[in-house]
Amino acid sequence: MNKLYLGGSIFVALMLLFTYISVAGSKGGLNSDIVNMLAVAGAVAIVVITVFVVIKYVRQMQVDTASGELAKESWDGIGEYKNNVPMGWAIMFLLTMVWGMWYWLIGYPVNKYSQIGEYNEDVAVHNTKFQEKYKDISGDKLVEMGESVFLAECKVCHGLSADGIDGKAANLNKRIDAASVKYIIEHGSNNKLLGMEMPMPDRNALFNATSGALITDAEIELVANYVANGMSGEGADVFAGACSSCHGADGKGVDFVAPNLAQYTPALVVNVLNNGKKAAIGAMPKFDRLNDKQKEAVGAYITSLSSK
Repeated sequence: MNKLYLGGSIFVALMLLFTYISVAGSKGGLNSDIVNMLAVAGAVAIVVITVFVVIKYVRQMQVDTASGELAKESWDGIGEYKNNVPMGWAIMFLLTMVWGMWYWLIGYPVNKYSQIGEYNEDVAVHNTKFQEKYKDISGDKLVEMGESVFLAECKVCHGLSADGIDGKAANLNKRIDAASVKYIIEHGSNNKLLGMEMPMPDRNALFNATSGALITDAEIELVANYVANGMSGEGADVFAGACSSCHGADGKGVDFVAPNLAQYTPALVVNVLNNGKKAAIGAMPKFDRLNDKQKEAVGAYITSLSSK
């Protein structure tokens, strides 16, 4: 036997032996579940195919000579023969396609065990129990739950006291700051603060009825400070002319039209947690890992902060 084939056979045998020893020594062994069997089958296939394909082409380079009809195209004098795809490659490709379709449609992971699937099922069961246990909690108890969730999930960005850690995240002790108001007026918004698609246009479509023209830079500055100061100070006339038709005369929003700018509400916070939010200092991700009651509790807690 050619030394190349002999060496390849020995290598394959050793790899298969090491694989068997590793799997047999694990908890449950080879027959513990379908994942182990598929993993071993894949390892065996990869080792055998790789070794013998390498041997074939190394051997071919040793003894074969090029022949056939050259294609017209060439690159720096290097041409390519018009040879058909090798039968072995064609068969392997088709078998791989068949196996891939089986794997996704019949085999693992669609109809078989997976740790991710088990985790998701356990989380769903836990959330159902959680919702049932705490469905009637309200008032101060709901705020206390919200504080616990906030400290577990939100303090990393917003800080222990919800002050935003020097501007790295929004300061939740007040509804909104001037920089955020200016950013939204400049760029518009579609953060689903009402829980649905109700985009606010940018400044190019923001008409000030008081002045009879599109809003100006100076007016944006005034109204941003007015809103950030709790709907007080200079800029009330600009707000009345450009903003009140959607956000209400008091800035507390209009149902199905625009969100509350004067204060946080539990529903507004829940919508941010459900959809995420993009503003002047960056983007906040949505929090799918929180269940509905936890989101409601965080909304109650943040509302309590801004109302103090």
